[in-house]
Amino acid sequence: MSEIITKQQNELTKIIERFTQKDGVHPTAIPSLFFMRVSNTAGQSHGVYKPSFCMVVQGAKEVWLAQERFRYSPADYLVASVHLPVTAQVTEATPDVPYLGFKLEFTSSQILELLHDSEFRVDLKQNPKRAMFVSQIESSLLDSVIRLARLLDNPKDIPVLAPLFTKEILYRVLQGQNGIILEQIGMEGSSTHQIKLAIEQIMNNYDSPLRIEELAEIANMSISSLHRHFKEITAMSPLQFQKQLRMQEARRLLLTESADASEVAYRVGYESASQFSREYSRMFGFPPKADMKRLKETYDQEQVVTEQVSNV
Repeated sequence: MSEIITKQQNELTKIIERFTQKDGVHPTAIPSLFFMRVSNTAGQSHGVYKPSFCMVVQGAKEVWLAQERFRYSPADYLVASVHLPVTAQVTEATPDVPYLGFKLEFTSSQILELLHDSEFRVDLKQNPKRAMFVSQIESSLLDSVIRLARLLDNPKDIPVLAPLFTKEILYRVLQGQNGIILEQIGMEGSSTHQIKLAIEQIMNNYDSPLRIEELAEIANMSISSLHRHFKEITAMSPLQFQKQLRMQEARRLLLTESADASEVAYRVGYESASQFSREYSRMFGFPPKADMKRLKETYDQEQVVTEQVSNV
């Protein structure tokens, strides 16, 4: 990394350290901006990435989307352009040098506004690409990130300047080597935008039976096109996507409420408790009861719950 980027990252590290005195996810005065701090590499966490721009400022992290692994460190940034169920793990962190993360959430309407205001031209016929990518960080992008973070020391400036700096960050990402992925999600009529509508339908109704014909109609695609494009964008089928959502919600319910596995299975959409237990074991490595016992023996309740929502 260049000397300029190293200097920028040192400044950003100091800002995040001041606003994260303990481990966990820390919302900021900027509604879409979150800081993360983790002091050990305890294990994997499961969650749903919202559309977001993510940076590792200190340490390193790995994210699995289905079977694909994305690794990023202070030399990179990661972008998820749609809601995606993932597994994540901090791979470099110690109490003395904790993992520090920066996450900025955005919407497809913000991307669409940028496309309208700029000279970007999207080819609607272009094949959709994976909705998650890692790119190399650049000084111009870091500069806009730091200016956004500095606003936390001047709260009165946030309402006016935060939207401008956020727009600049997204503009820099659009200019980058993988900017076309953001272009596709922002443009109505693109296959990616149509699949986004199907994803929203699954997320809002994950506990209901999956009706492929209904999804295809919402996406304005044939059933075969829906399956093909959905997997190109999310690395999984619609059914696999729904199962991930169900399992993650089931684990959250088991951790936070005094409900047994059979009740939770029903609440997340399963008619068979045994099928639920099998699929839960396949995803988390243990059946529900054993998983809860293991987690509660390893961590206190508050820490586990924090890990579960750290990707949301």
